[in-house]
Amino acid sequence: MTSTLRFAPSPTGRLHLGNARTALVNWLLARQAGGRFVLRLDDTDRKRSTEEFARGITEDLAWLGLDWDDCIRQSARAALHATAFAGLRERGLVYPAYETAGELAEKRAAQRRLGQPPRYDRTALAHDAAERARLEREGRAPHWRFRLSGGEASWTDLVQGPLAIGTAALSDPVLVRADGAATYTLASVVDDLDCGITQIVRGDDHRTNTAVQIELMQALGGTPPAFGHLPLILGEGGAPLSKRSGDWSLDDWRKRGIEPHAIRLCLASLGTDRMAPPETSLAELIGDFDLGRFGRAAAVFDAGQLLRTSRDVFRAEPLEAVRDRPGCAGLTAAEWAILSPNVADPGELALWLAVLHEPFTPIHEDAPLLATAADLLPPVLDNASAAGWLAAVQESSGRRGKALYHPLRLALTGRTDGPKLGDLLPLLGRARVLCRLRGPTA
Repeated sequence: MTSTLRFAPSPTGRLHLGNARTALVNWLLARQAGGRFVLRLDDTDRKRSTEEFARGITEDLAWLGLDWDDCIRQSARAALHATAFAGLRERGLVYPAYETAGELAEKRAAQRRLGQPPRYDRTALAHDAAERARLEREGRAPHWRFRLSGGEASWTDLVQGPLAIGTAALSDPVLVRADGAATYTLASVVDDLDCGITQIVRGDDHRTNTAVQIELMQALGGTPPAFGHLPLILGEGGAPLSKRSGDWSLDDWRKRGIEPHAIRLCLASLGTDRMAPPETSLAELIGDFDLGRFGRAAAVFDAGQLLRTSRDVFRAEPLEAVRDRPGCAGLTAAEWAILSPNVADPGELALWLAVLHEPFTPIHEDAPLLATAADLLPPVLDNASAAGWLAAVQESSGRRGKALYHPLRLALTGRTDGPKLGDLLPLLGRARVLCRLRGPTA
């Protein structure tokens, strides 16, 4: 059987790193197996789902380098969901319930006050036809719940190992809202079965959903896929990452100049026993990926590690790839060899290229030293003559260490840090060095 995996985000916000890891893991498994990867936009929440967020999700995934073999929207599959629901209703596996959202909230609050877990009490099952008719005459439209068996849903989890959840402790899930729209629970199960999804890997917070979905899939006559539940990613303060709590989105990281491959490497390794090195290619990442490396404990996201990995990934880029970045088109092999150990992203590289090639007003802090340096400048400035020139300036001026290099750096680059000055000099060229040493009036 061909492996078919999916990523099913709700277009109610931008993707954060937790969402991205779910997408990446499923994509890696699909590509490793030569299978299919389906992007499904779970837009059954009509109030919060927007086209802007849907577009943002596809843009984020494309930037991350994750392609898909099919893209579907749940909102376009309402007829399929309705047919599945009709079959459940005909078999008496669902029942109408008439409580309002406020009444249900009051019930949950009362249960919490008693120290009980919030669970629907199945009051609606006691309603006979006359009572249901009375409620509907009052203007109440029913929502429809799936009656759980009360047994045990068990599976061998791809990450956690053998798991079992008793459904007697769970609320009968709502499958159809009072307005007639299918909920996530029904739509997700029907679409997973219809698309032939073979594996579902997602966050550990979905365990209870899995128990419910297994029962519903079986009620619909389908075979549940293999499930895997990854430990949650915790942010600062120990709270799980969430798009509702304002955690940094992929779009935020992209705007910060983070390399998408750095995100792939970090997320594929987060919660495992090892980190892939920055020179790991995407093909190598696919081939080496192993779901069995993930532990069971929650993993803490380290923003500093992502920044360091992004820096190292960028520095490992070949010249041809770097030239495609904004502001880096004219980069030479010699420049990349000297600058790469000193830049973390294309923005920093572009700034250094501007230092090398664009005019600027030099900073002159030590005019006598700069005049001596200009007088001693050799007719040809290459690696060998540059070293000799610096030694000659030191000897003639009596300046050493910071007293020598700091004024020269400011005059030649306008900066106090960067590559070795002797390495930069041949890149600047004699004419530019001389002009900057003597100042704008030279």
